[in-house]
Amino acid sequence: MTRETVRIAMNGVTGRMGYNQHLVRSLLAIREQGGIDLGDGSTIWPEPVLVGRSEARLAAVARRHGLDAWSTDLDAVLADPAVDIYFDAQVTAARAEAVRKAVAAGKHVYCEKPTATGVTDALELARLARDAGVKSGVVQDKLFLPGLRKLKRLIDGGFFGRVLSIRGEFGYWVFEGDWQPAQRPSWNYRAEDGGGIAADMFPHWEYVLHELFGAVRTVQARVTTHIPRRWDEHGKPYEASADDAAYGVFELEGGAVAQINSSWAVRVDRDELVEFQVDGVEGSAVAGLRRCRVQHRAATPRPVWNPDIPATEDFRAQWQEVPDNEVFDNGFKAQWELFLRHVVLDEPWRWDLLAGARGVQLAELGLRSSAEGRRLDVPELSL
Repeated sequence: MTRETVRIAMNGVTGRMGYNQHLVRSLLAIREQGGIDLGDGSTIWPEPVLVGRSEARLAAVARRHGLDAWSTDLDAVLADPAVDIYFDAQVTAARAEAVRKAVAAGKHVYCEKPTATGVTDALELARLARDAGVKSGVVQDKLFLPGLRKLKRLIDGGFFGRVLSIRGEFGYWVFEGDWQPAQRPSWNYRAEDGGGIAADMFPHWEYVLHELFGAVRTVQARVTTHIPRRWDEHGKPYEASADDAAYGVFELEGGAVAQINSSWAVRVDRDELVEFQVDGVEGSAVAGLRRCRVQHRAATPRPVWNPDIPATEDFRAQWQEVPDNEVFDNGFKAQWELFLRHVVLDEPWRWDLLAGARGVQLAELGLRSSAEGRRLDVPELSL
């Protein structure tokens, strides 16, 4: 058996997302399974090189997981010819500069979204990667969720017929930080640090809509800051300068209309933290993180509006569960495996920095739509 070792500089692994989803549940999980089996007796073996600002925190993570490569000097790591890939899970405001350095050093790039704080920078990164001849990838994890993979199965099988509309609800209550600690870092609520729920979630909705239903052609949005005062990780109060809720209407190629609400100031009365209802001529579905339920045209009941009597129907019981029919791996890990195969074997890949730029564009246009109070066209991006 031969082993293809791929050294990956991982910047931002002391943060929640970088550590949990990308280091522990993705690359270390791949190592625990013996690498990526290529089916011919060879494997891809990821070798993380931890990068960050805090020497103590990096050393602690390395000790915890038996890793011996870490550094606070990004430039030195990028200058190492043994490093193949640069991965970025830093705060958004720091990402573009680091990715530029990585591309200039000839490294393949894989990063979290959004790729930049504005579409001009996001497109520049995509052009730089293309011109340098390096491969690029952007995390688009929602596509790999079990619920959305089941939804994709329904779409591919023609279950819906013509899709009419998509309604999405995402969010939960993020504590203000005074009497209970907040579940999200404080930079998320500071616009000057790249925070805001539109900047965070509209890139997700762009690739979900684009991949499953069609490209977004127009956007009309309303963003707001429902909770203007919060407390940071040290108990210090601060004024929230970024939006914590965004309400969007998106017209899609082909005519379907999507309405998606995103909020960190909403209490959950759903089965899952994110749910999408898709209505088509032939049937409907409700998909979340893991579950997906359907109601076919032939099995659709006939409700009658009568506000004078109590409801007698159990509407939720009238839907059918879509079976798993397969084992679903962690979505971040599944996309990491595909990107590593793309780097090593040049297998097909479409979630590159240009795809990431589309998400940044939609967030930027959503914020502009809210500020101007009008619907905006979403031009097609190209390099």
